[in-house]
Amino acid sequence: MKSFVDYSSNSDFSIHNIPFGVAVFNKEYIGCCTRIGDQVIDLATLYDLGYFEDIEGLDDNVFEAYTINEFIELGKPVTNAVRTKIQTLLQEGSILSKDQKTIEEAFYDLDKVKMMMPVHIPNYTDFYSSIEHATNVGKMFRDPANALLPNWKHLPVGYHGRASSIVVSGTEINRPKGQTKPADADKPVFGPSKQLDFELEMAFIINKNTEMGESISTKDAEDAIFGMVVFNDWSARDIQSWEYVPLGPFLAKNFGSSISPWVVTLEALEPFRTASPTQDPEVLDYLKFEGDKNYDINLEVYIQPENGDQNLICESNYKHMYWNMTQQLAHHTVNGCNVEVGDMYASGTISGSDPKSFGSMLELTWRGQNPLSLSNGEERKFIEDNDTVTMKAWAEKDGVRVGFGEVSGKIIPAL
Repeated sequence: MKSFVDYSSNSDFSIHNIPFGVAVFNKEYIGCCTRIGDQVIDLATLYDLGYFEDIEGLDDNVFEAYTINEFIELGKPVTNAVRTKIQTLLQEGSILSKDQKTIEEAFYDLDKVKMMMPVHIPNYTDFYSSIEHATNVGKMFRDPANALLPNWKHLPVGYHGRASSIVVSGTEINRPKGQTKPADADKPVFGPSKQLDFELEMAFIINKNTEMGESISTKDAEDAIFGMVVFNDWSARDIQSWEYVPLGPFLAKNFGSSISPWVVTLEALEPFRTASPTQDPEVLDYLKFEGDKNYDINLEVYIQPENGDQNLICESNYKHMYWNMTQQLAHHTVNGCNVEVGDMYASGTISGSDPKSFGSMLELTWRGQNPLSLSNGEERKFIEDNDTVTMKAWAEKDGVRVGFGEVSGKIIPAL
């Protein structure tokens, strides 16, 4: 496929992608959109001008909305048809390519729009599905010889997090405050976190509602997953280490998480499927699956201090995940837990075996023992005020590139 819209060969947003998001156009109105290269396309306008009239099931202009929830709830027969239609319209020689009036009305330069949260998120769950990350944390905080807890290889460990504090890329995050217990103290103290961290994650988004008592099998899981975003699970390590026993993270996590603004569909990621790691011991029947369920998605993390350049500090890959999305969703619902349109499920920190692929400062500096050196001469054990953390994700194979853009967030002082 070749588009009539020009874009660079290394663009995340090729004609093979067609992601979905929500933007403010002309500082006037909000609507659903897609993107090719550096052009953002107003889908509500395309609908009004009749470009989707042949798609069965798309009876209303669901793109005139502040989120993509209503659109994705239509299900994959409709959403896939819309995505395919957009690809057709963007090809050279298409009807749209010759409709200059519509192009002028519906196409916007990227710097002329403001990206918003793409979805309303009713519920959020964070998993802990990278064996390398779990092993590293276990070595640091528990017995290095028995780093993984007994349940880890039998089920996708996770916890229910806070949906209200998930924000779109570009939103500043205040340093969290809470209780910490210094190693040399006999009681906790209160104040801003001194060990603020990022966690490199991906997250998937649900496109359907289920009733309590229902479950979703690994076989049916992909039909319930609309697409994915890049996810930064900000974490206050000193608060976390004091509070997490016995019920897990609380204030250390719920102050903020950041996501990329473009939701990339599973269909766009289809060419980048890859085999999952071997799971040993064998999992229970409800967690078994067939086919390639991991995705070869390159990941990078950068730190930029207030008076300095971006520093590449991590290069990882989503294919490292021990537990895949179908297993995560099957486990989440096997007890009858109902899901809702827009629910978000994060992967947990994505780390590989190479130290350069560790997906958190906790691991990269080994709990602060080995500080990172930045290009401006500064060092980092954890994230400092006015640091900006940026994560990028893309897949590329046989000349086809599909990416997510980036999720970026700046840490500002505690209130």
